[in-house]
Amino acid sequence: MPHDTPEPDEPEWKRRRRLAAAFGDGVPEQTSDDTDAREDRAGKGDDWYREQVPPHHG
Repeated sequence: MPHDTPEPDEPEWKRRRRLAAAFGDGVPEQTSDDTDAREDRAGKGDDWYREQVPPHHG
């Protein structure tokens, strides 16, 4: 039977590190799945992207 509960004398910093590793606090905010490598974004600011929003997206 696996032992999933923390040791009673486990320091708080160890518990936090263990939980961060388990729940992904080290995951990057943006991954390659979030981007389109084919899209050229050079020189395009936020205003350009706002102008490209379809009318039904308001």
